[in-house]
Amino acid sequence: MKLSKMVGLGLLFSARMAFGLESDSEQPIYIDSDNAVYDEKAQISTYTGNVVATQGTIRIDGDKLVVYLKDGAIIKLIATGKPSRFKQLPAVGKEEMHGEGLINEFYPDQNLLKFMKNASVWQGDAKQSSEYIEYDTKNSLLKAGEAQSDGKRVHSVIKPKPKQAQ
Repeated sequence: MKLSKMVGLGLLFSARMAFGLESDSEQPIYIDSDNAVYDEKAQISTYTGNVVATQGTIRIDGDKLVVYLKDGAIIKLIATGKPSRFKQLPAVGKEEMHGEGLINEFYPDQNLLKFMKNASVWQGDAKQSSEYIEYDTKNSLLKAGEAQSDGKRVHSVIKPKPKQAQ
């Protein structure tokens, strides 16, 4: 492997993602896959085959993960699968947040996750399903559906908390 490829992969693994627990962004990114290709000129890393990427409490599973870099910093990640899955622990004491879709995009500078095509996001007993879901990881703000949805609807489930015995 050329030195420049090793440097590029080293930059990728040391890049920071700004969501989940604050300590998550300070952790290295570990990516396991059957195959990996780094295009130094295009600054794109492509991982295929049973892809598992982790950073702290964050985990992404998919068939393919494409990581776009600019000057060594991650600008966008696109995970695809049938479905591609995501989970994170948003804060100590909170339930894990889960999401899945056929296509999932993450924009670290914007703290924005997009779940597309057969998308679902859930935390505990609350669940949202739509063809398109955005999640602002910094502000814990979830938006489902699109203005031009062609009659497709957002489905939500919020279960009541069980009554505590007195």
